[in-house]
Amino acid sequence: MARVCLAIAENPEDARRLTIKRNTVAVVTDGSAVLGLGNIGPAASLPVMEGKAALFKRFGGVDAWPVVLDTQDTDEIVRIVQAIAPAYGGINLEDIAAPRCFEIEARLRELLDIPVFHDDQHGTAICVLAALTNALRVVGKRLADVRVVVSGAGAAGTAIMKLLLRQGSATSSRTTAGAPCTAGWPT
Repeated sequence: MARVCLAIAENPEDARRLTIKRNTVAVVTDGSAVLGLGNIGPAASLPVMEGKAALFKRFGGVDAWPVVLDTQDTDEIVRIVQAIAPAYGGINLEDIAAPRCFEIEARLRELLDIPVFHDDQHGTAICVLAALTNALRVVGKRLADVRVVVSGAGAAGTAIMKLLLRQGSATSSRTTAGAPCTAGWPT
């Protein structure tokens, strides 16, 4: 055991090769935006985080651990996740309310040397892009040739809009009743 510890002390990157870090993800939440339930707190959000961990294991072979935080303070969440990050190969932020989720993710991406993924943003956007790509393939159209409307500027809506833009959707920003909205127009 001491030899492994000394090897990692000499070359910290060896932790990925010699420990569980290579295949672990922390599923982190503050319980502030859980499913359609809202701000239910850390204890009540634990079953959802356990379910997410089970999905990581079942479909990806990844060992994921629920980490439910009893704080909704952005600075404290960032400090805690930064402190536990050395034990994990990645961080999956889950069910953290907007707009705090954007700042938390951005700060952690800057601070950490491991992937940080906010499922509510990126997971949803990936699913929407996949579904839209397949639907357009069926009808013989391209993303740049169709009108796309994203209603809402929360975590999911914002990430969907950004991903669709990166994939070639033409856009024009609009607002509806004061809420931001993006509509794609054929070029």
